[in-house]
Amino acid sequence: MDYLAIDYGESKVGFALGNDKMAMPLEVFYYQNFDHLLKKINSIIEEERTKKIIIGLSENTTAEKTKDFAKNLKQNLDQEIILSDETLSTQDAKAFAIDAGIKRKKRKQMEDAFAAAIILQNYLDNL
Repeated sequence: MDYLAIDYGESKVGFALGNDKMAMPLEVFYYQNFDHLLKKINSIIEEERTKKIIIGLSENTTAEKTKDFAKNLKQNLDQEIILSDETLSTQDAKAFAIDAGIKRKKRKQMEDAFAAAIILQNYLDNL
C-alpha cells in the first residue's frame, strides 16, 4: 500500500491503508505512550511498505496535539508526512457504518479506523 492514514487521538488511533485510488480501514490501536505508538506505526510501514503518512488534522483543541504528534513522527520516521483536514470525518464514518448495516458494537470498535479511511479517501480524491 502506498499510504498509511492516521486518525490521531491521545489514547487511541485509527489506521487506514490505501493506494492511489482507494482507502480501506485497517484497525484501531490503543497505546500508552509515543514510543508504543511509534513501534506500531513502524511495523505497519514495514509490513505494508507504505510511502506516505496522511494524518487527519481537526479544527478543535486536538489540532495542536496532532501537529506535535506529526512533528515527532517526522523526527523519527523516514516517510513523507502530510496533514489533511479531517473535519467531520468521525461523523461521516458513523453515518457510513450505519448505512452499511454494521452492528453498533463493531461500529464503535472500528470508528477511528473508518474515520482514517475517510481522511485518506478525501486526500486521494483531492489529488
